[in-house]
Amino acid sequence: MLLTLRRTKPNFTLHFASKIKPFSLPKLRLSTLSQSEIKNLIFSNYNHGKFHNLLKNIISLPSFLLSACHNLKPPNDNYNTTPQLTLDSVSTHFFSLQELSFQLSTNQFDIKDCSFIIGKSLVLPNLKLKVVIEAIRMVLEVIYDDRFVTFCYGGRVNMGRHTAIRYLKNSVENPTWWFTVNLNPAKFESKHVVRLCRVMEEKIDDDALIYLIKRLFECEIVSIRLGGCYLGRGFPQECGLSSILINIYFDSFDKEIQDLRLKTSRENPRVDANELDEGYRGHAFYKPLKIYTVRYLDEILVITSGTKMMTMDLKSRLVQVLEKDMEFGIDKVRTVIHSATSEKIEFLGMELRAVTPSVLHPPMSQKAIRARKKYLRQKEVRAMELRNAKETNRKKLGMKIFSHVFKKLKRGNGFKSDFPIENEVNQIFDSWAEEVIQDFLESVDERWEWHRMLSAGDFLSLKRIRDQLPRELVDSYDNFQEQVDRYVNPVKAKRVLEEQVKKAEEEEERKYSDQTVADLTKLCIKVEAPLEIVRKAVKLVGFTNHMGRPRPISLLMALEDIDIIKWYAGIGRRWLDFFCCCHNFKKLKIVVSYHLRFSCILTLAEKHESTKREAIRHYTKDLKVSNINGVEEVYFPTEREVKMMGDNDLIDPKPVDVSLGMALIRLASDEPSYRCAAHFCDRRDTIVYRIRLLQNLLNLDPSDRTDVRHYCRSGIKNAVNYNFHTMRIHPLSQREGQ
Repeated sequence: MLLTLRRTKPNFTLHFASKIKPFSLPKLRLSTLSQSEIKNLIFSNYNHGKFHNLLKNIISLPSFLLSACHNLKPPNDNYNTTPQLTLDSVSTHFFSLQELSFQLSTNQFDIKDCSFIIGKSLVLPNLKLKVVIEAIRMVLEVIYDDRFVTFCYGGRVNMGRHTAIRYLKNSVENPTWWFTVNLNPAKFESKHVVRLCRVMEEKIDDDALIYLIKRLFECEIVSIRLGGCYLGRGFPQECGLSSILINIYFDSFDKEIQDLRLKTSRENPRVDANELDEGYRGHAFYKPLKIYTVRYLDEILVITSGTKMMTMDLKSRLVQVLEKDMEFGIDKVRTVIHSATSEKIEFLGMELRAVTPSVLHPPMSQKAIRARKKYLRQKEVRAMELRNAKETNRKKLGMKIFSHVFKKLKRGNGFKSDFPIENEVNQIFDSWAEEVIQDFLESVDERWEWHRMLSAGDFLSLKRIRDQLPRELVDSYDNFQEQVDRYVNPVKAKRVLEEQVKKAEEEEERKYSDQTVADLTKLCIKVEAPLEIVRKAVKLVGFTNHMGRPRPISLLMALEDIDIIKWYAGIGRRWLDFFCCCHNFKKLKIVVSYHLRFSCILTLAEKHESTKREAIRHYTKDLKVSNINGVEEVYFPTEREVKMMGDNDLIDPKPVDVSLGMALIRLASDEPSYRCAAHFCDRRDTIVYRIRLLQNLLNLDPSDRTDVRHYCRSGIKNAVNYNFHTMRIHPLSQREGQ
């Protein structure tokens, strides 16, 4: 299928009616606002439990709109350098912020004039409308983000997909039953928009802002699709309002679940181990009744540690709230209760299982133990060789120092130096002495030999001899023997070593017993990537042949080399970011580092009619490619990057579905260059691309064609990674998740 998005206007400028007259703005600071300033500005319009006149007093401010522009600015990198945005630069190069401020404050802003509607499948908001949408999102985020419950994820700062998965892995214990609430695939209809506006009117007293949000839905600038999650699909991401609006809509549902959780916690209080009787301490295991819930946009997971009857009542209650109060259709076939101890469940495109702690953190095998002991022995040998080498070097250096000093003393009356080296020499010899003594004290055999020579067979220990000697000499000898017994006595040293070995054995036995008890009394959540689905997707797109080996994709040969590598890199990085929190992430690394990497190499080799070795010699395994300036750049994750990846960062990854299903083909164009329509950047080296679908998704019509034109290189870089900031293709991206 070939989609073609054609620009319907020569540029992205808008012409306004002549009735709009010049005006004078109030004296405000025309620079970006910090987060605290934005929050204080919004709460300054809070009165009697509601926020008033937000569109006129907040969103229409030029400084607030400039802050929204900064949020839409692309990140600076080697490929894209974006200058600092100011009020004058935005008004000069893109659009007038003063004019936009006047339109918003006087309710003259027309959404249709700021969007490009092409057929029935595509709505392209221009940069001005994107700024307005981002400003509305900023206001709603300040008002509602702190009001959302703790298990509400998606569309929030540091509350993304990986944070939800990390909560499941770290907080959920001893699950017995779980289920997911699956909504019927449907569009967010007008009745839902009306209810959403009623919910917002409880906190926002601004008819103009509510009407503007309604118009965004009517013009299909904001489009929400409910139901379904296949490899991370969820909601369209072309509009930043989708996530926060759906969280606002589900807020009453979240409060209902929160009340049920608090009620269950009150009825089943936590029992302190100190309150148990003497005979039960350490032998009784208390498993309280708990309800765990995670909601990521429209995907809902409920886990209980109670009985099945209690879980059935909870499911019925939640389904009733969604059907009657929120007017959603529920997929009764898929919304069923599963046993957590024997069945897996799919959530957020991943597989969840309840396993014992030893499965997540398995003990070392006998082979691994032997390998570790061998490594420790080799480490000791290397340390001994290093100590011997240091000792040899010290002897050589000491002999040189003494020989030099002796020659000086022999030739002259004394040893004179131009520099004060006494402190340095003393420090060196002190460090040597400390290391020698430390090495000596660690050896029991050497200490035994020295203790025998210093304490055995001495005539001063005889009483008749001691009586004939001065008292000071006897006391000095006794003090010396005490020091010998204190520091050189091998019996005490051996006893200390035996105690250390005994403590290590007891610690190992304690860990083993704790692990055994935990395996018998505790269950944790194991999160795995659906490798079978990933392998099928790899085979479906054409990365591998019927034998599972990498193969070239002939359809991509029409692209430039850099676009081919970016296409593969977009899919590879998405998979690595999406599934990095999974337990079997190492197996997924193989798919990216082997199948995708060598499929890209084979595609480049077939395009240039060369062999695989020649392609590797030219591009290297890291797939380095030179840009226009001749500088080598790396887009595909290198083998070292893939090896170092893991569950370290809290991110909200983008899904992979759309990137698997389309390719961008560069076209020749003799039209004049325009500024980027995707971001606030000053590049004019725009390129014409055509979107080519690689598979038939959602019953698309293959005869549909649409041209995407005039995206600058920085915009295309994001487009190749399939993060569409400036366009929205309903049939493709309506199922895309955050």
